Amino acid sequence: MHIHKTTIRVRYADTDQMKFVYNGKYLEYFEIGRTEMMRALGLPYKVIEDNGFLMPLIESHLEYKKSAYYDELLEIETRVENLPVARVHLNYTIRKVETLEIVVKGYTDLVFVKSDTKKITRAPLFFLDKFKPIFDKKD
Repeated sequence: MHIHKTTIRVRYADTDQMKFVYNGKYLEYFEIGRTEMMRALGLPYKVIEDNGFLMPLIESHLEYKKSAYYDELLEIETRVENLPVARVHLNYTIRKVETLEIVVKGYTDLVFVKSDTKKITRAPLFFLDKFKPIFDKKD
């Protein structure tokens, strides 16, 4: 398993009329967690795209536990539990930094698509090379 954590501050623009973080923003927060995890592994989306691949989102799920509000610090925990081969399944937990209360849990699934043909394919070797050492570790 690989776990990556990143912190964000809720912006005023992220909130709705009820003063809560708007529900649709949590998918953006998942994307921030995913992007920062990939960057930390040496796989920013630019590298993936420059190698001829795209990674569209094909499924997402969110479970709301508690509201978050303007100016709160949130920790986005992004987890990969299995070596991505045909799809990348990521689990997320967003917590309030101050209280550690869980705000949202969820997951996303992404697939690999060749840029030129737009056909779904398996994970490219350069991608797997970054993940294999994580999953080859003996605990």
